[in-house]
Amino acid sequence: MENRRLTGQERRLLLKIARKAIERGLADLPFSIPWVKNTNLLEHRGAFVTIHKHGRLRGCIGTFSADRQLYEVVGDMAMSAAFKDLRFRPLGPSEFEEIDLEISALTPLMPVADINEIKTGIHGLYVVQGPFHGVLLPQVATKNRWDRVNFLNQTCIKAGLAPGCRKDPKTQVNIFSAEIFSEKSEGLLS
Repeated sequence: MENRRLTGQERRLLLKIARKAIERGLADLPFSIPWVKNTNLLEHRGAFVTIHKHGRLRGCIGTFSADRQLYEVVGDMAMSAAFKDLRFRPLGPSEFEEIDLEISALTPLMPVADINEIKTGIHGLYVVQGPFHGVLLPQVATKNRWDRVNFLNQTCIKAGLAPGCRKDPKTQVNIFSAEIFSEKSEGLLS
């Protein structure tokens, strides 16, 4: 389930790519992703980009799809988190200096047969039942101090399903891990 860990240089480069993508989007200019040679950044894997403003969620979008290289996914997800997260109005130019970016580089999804396989704070959850689906990143359980069952129930709710949806045989519960880092953790913001 594990990918190679990103180096500090690679994490900082991904954060710079995400910030530059948003900056170009705010200026209504095209963003061309720089050429990258770092092996880890060329891996095909999913990622989420989370935007915080003054410590509060301001946007978060990601994908599990591994059809593109990590650095490309991060650039696209940064733009989506800034401008396409329907829970928020699009990010405005005046907010740019007030945001902190966080990236969650994902491992592939793994189906769970027994909920005891879920390790809160280590695993994120992706629940699917027919057209309904919901995801919560590993850090959400930690931040809210949820136990395994509450984390599962909250993911069901996020999917638009009833708490306890995991008991329905039509529901698929998947876990994943994420390497989580932010501009603050990498020393890019004071």
